[in-house]
Amino acid sequence: MTAAAARPASVPPLPAEGPVEIVPGVHWIGAFDPGLRSFDTLMKTANGTSYNAYTVRGAAGVAVIDTVHADHVETFFARLEAVARYDEITQIVLNHLEPDHSGALPELLRRAPQAEIRLSPRGLPILRALLRDAFETARILPVTTGAEADLGGRGLRFLTTPNVHWPDTQCTYLVEDGILFTCDLLGSHYCDERLFDDLVGDFRFAMDHYFDRLMRPFRSFVTQALDLIEPLDLTVIAPSHGPVLRTDPHAYLRQYRRLAGPRSAPGPDRTLAILYISAHGATARLAQAIRDGAAGEPGVRVSLFDLEGGELHPFLDLIEEVDGIALGTPTINGDAVRAIWELLAMLVDIETRGKLGAVFGSYGWSGEAVRQVEARLQGLKMRLPEPGLKVKLEPTDEDLQEARAFGRRLAAHLTGRAPPREVDLADLASR
Repeated sequence: MTAAAARPASVPPLPAEGPVEIVPGVHWIGAFDPGLRSFDTLMKTANGTSYNAYTVRGAAGVAVIDTVHADHVETFFARLEAVARYDEITQIVLNHLEPDHSGALPELLRRAPQAEIRLSPRGLPILRALLRDAFETARILPVTTGAEADLGGRGLRFLTTPNVHWPDTQCTYLVEDGILFTCDLLGSHYCDERLFDDLVGDFRFAMDHYFDRLMRPFRSFVTQALDLIEPLDLTVIAPSHGPVLRTDPHAYLRQYRRLAGPRSAPGPDRTLAILYISAHGATARLAQAIRDGAAGEPGVRVSLFDLEGGELHPFLDLIEEVDGIALGTPTINGDAVRAIWELLAMLVDIETRGKLGAVFGSYGWSGEAVRQVEARLQGLKMRLPEPGLKVKLEPTDEDLQEARAFGRRLAAHLTGRAPPREVDLADLASR
């Protein structure tokens, strides 16, 4: 999101190597990585990224909030030393312990052993693995929502915001200045050394893309985090990647609320999407029969899609919004077809937990594809109330009758007319 009102053109350029003042006593001490083109294998980064870390100075000490990737520790320490001595550091706040946030932590703790480490309780196992023997002597204070740390005239308040996008994530609020350090939340992989949202280029695409690739699978947790954050009096949102957001912070919260909300208007009916690939038409005939059976049940809207006819990525929005999916694939060379596996790989980018899933398909020899796809759907935490439907070669009239009944049973599970049940994974392996 670009600034609603740009800062005056007379704003001086930022120092290329030094720390950057956000407000008096609060500094950015991170690192820029303009050459990065792939982040954690999860997404491409056409503009590189930044690793944002911060210091907060109070009358009684200095807090360091997050660190940087291990490749940039020298830059981090140079900027830190420009604003604080190591013996002044009383707090090290770890909003998240992924390597791009914690790369400098072991060395920082060696230089400032007196500092108390503040992190969420769920970060403790990761911290132990990171510090190893030093964990036993470190001053570690797990914090949850409402806990505070006093820096002398400035107070840090902690907000537990798990699963955005790791279990250990939290936010830290600098009460007196209205600055919220949000970790990955509200971040973007967009590197611009002008740093602030009203000075950098147009990074809207980068922010939305970041949400889609990292936050979208955890939309319900993002919504819970926004519930905690929105009531705060905010002047600046300081994420761990991308621009520091100092122009109308609540506008960014509203944008995130939209991104985390439904992509389409909900209707009164339950929804089932049937998506299939058919080599010779047999799986397509099953798909149509399943559609006819499910559509005949009241309270269910059914859509049918041949995956051979278009790009796969647009189906993510559809799958995320429907209540259930049925995937159809023939078995070729003992496996499901490639398009089905590509679609399944994409589903890690959306919320699938609790959705109804089902699988069907025709086969010529052994029919492994249905079982393989069922196992993957269960790995995605979907619920499979019906064993998959497998038909050898061309479906007979009896097979199509069973396919229609299969569709009716799926519809009954969606509407609650059928008792809840779940196919056992061990049973799938034995079929």
